[in-house]
Amino acid sequence: MLPAIVAKPNAFKRNAVAALIALGVALPAAPALAWGQREQDVLKGVVGTLLVQGAIREIKDPRQPVYVQPRQVYVQPEPVYVEPRYERHHRGVSIYGTAAAQAFNSYSSSERRLIQRRLSSYGYYRGGIDGSFGPGTYSAVVAYAQDEGESLRSTASAFGVYDSLIY
Repeated sequence: MLPAIVAKPNAFKRNAVAALIALGVALPAAPALAWGQREQDVLKGVVGTLLVQGAIREIKDPRQPVYVQPRQVYVQPEPVYVEPRYERHHRGVSIYGTAAAQAFNSYSSSERRLIQRRLSSYGYYRGGIDGSFGPGTYSAVVAYAQDEGESLRSTASAFGVYDSLIY
């Protein structure tokens, strides 16, 4: 308790002043002859209790949370082995550079929309009918060509597939 009292000297002074004021109010109220040894001991006990309670309140202030620093423990991580993956990188391969894309883009806007509409009606295309070549159109044309037994390896074969959808 002593370190807390030393750490907060203003609180100790305030409690001591309060106890002295209480003692000063209680002493004149009692007749001088009525104070025996027992009464003086009781008064000392009350004043001592008040002082100890004030010091305890200052030590255990409920408004200030008690912070306990957590104990930090270092755990050595286990080594993890990652098996190397060897992948083949496709450089410069894009659906926009294929024969199917070149042939599709050579048609007019209305013909491109018609191709997409026909692919959609056959159940191959699920995108918007916008007349632009993208992944959805490419996937639909490839699936349609495979089902028809056609190939899209050359621009001529791609034109054949598109012409079969238009005409």
